[in-house]
Amino acid sequence: MAITRWDPYRDVIALQSRMNSLFRDMNGENDPVAAASFVPAVDIYEDNQKVVLKLEVPGIEEKDLDVRVENNTLTVKGERKFEAEEKEQNFHRIERRYGSFYRAFTLPSTVDTQNIGANYSAGVLKLELKKKPEAQPKQVKINVSGDKAVQAKAQEPELAGVR
Repeated sequence: MAITRWDPYRDVIALQSRMNSLFRDMNGENDPVAAASFVPAVDIYEDNQKVVLKLEVPGIEEKDLDVRVENNTLTVKGERKFEAEEKEQNFHRIERRYGSFYRAFTLPSTVDTQNIGANYSAGVLKLELKKKPEAQPKQVKINVSGDKAVQAKAQEPELAGVR
């Protein structure tokens, strides 16, 4: 067993280092998402024709939302403002988060960034990103008759269905 010299300040310095790290993490230094006041929850799913994002942003007006696509990155920014007339009220608890938020999503190359639809209803922002036509799956129809060779022919997606 090795003999270690006791340093009464070692534990204090270690504690101070941990506390500094904790406060750095809480302040969100070097992290634009953590620097926001809150981060809305998002559901992302896709089908053959589109990618859909649904963000929960209740209490935020449409004019306070900013949706942009630049360099294959979709960004959604917004702000939930604390109402001035409510500041004079005698609050017992404030659990809702106020302030700005920022979310960024890297888009796959299959998405047509010129064909994006947005809908805001009941506190949910729904973004539909259409896929490029060449990225959509195509169905292959195979005609087999007697002794003839099998042919494969690509069809457009809207002609889906095998007979």
